[in-house]
Amino acid sequence: MKTVNLAEKLAQFTTHWDPHVVAQYNDNDVMVVRFAGEFPYHLHEETDDFFLVLEGEMVMDIEGAPSHPVRAGELFIVPKGVTHRPRAEAECKVLLIEPKGEPNTGDPATAAAKPHI
Repeated sequence: MKTVNLAEKLAQFTTHWDPHVVAQYNDNDVMVVRFAGEFPYHLHEETDDFFLVLEGEMVMDIEGAPSHPVRAGELFIVPKGVTHRPRAEAECKVLLIEPKGEPNTGDPATAAAKPHI
């Protein structure tokens, strides 16, 4: 048991779309990530996708539906099987929660490594 300082963890890297695991609970990874620009459209067949904006603002594009702005202090959950794309005009900092081993792109061949920090 220990306290995790998210700002300190985010200060350890500057790359975008590169989630880093900061904690684990049950069978989930808790990660921090920096967004800037657009991530590719993708989906997760077996799990919902959880986003909590810590700083800045992102937009969640949903295929075939209106886009959703998500501001600091707000969360957005994409249901499993829904094609989506997060994007951010300026850098924003986000907390993600996903089942351990879930590829961030939905496809293991194109997924980021998710190092532990």
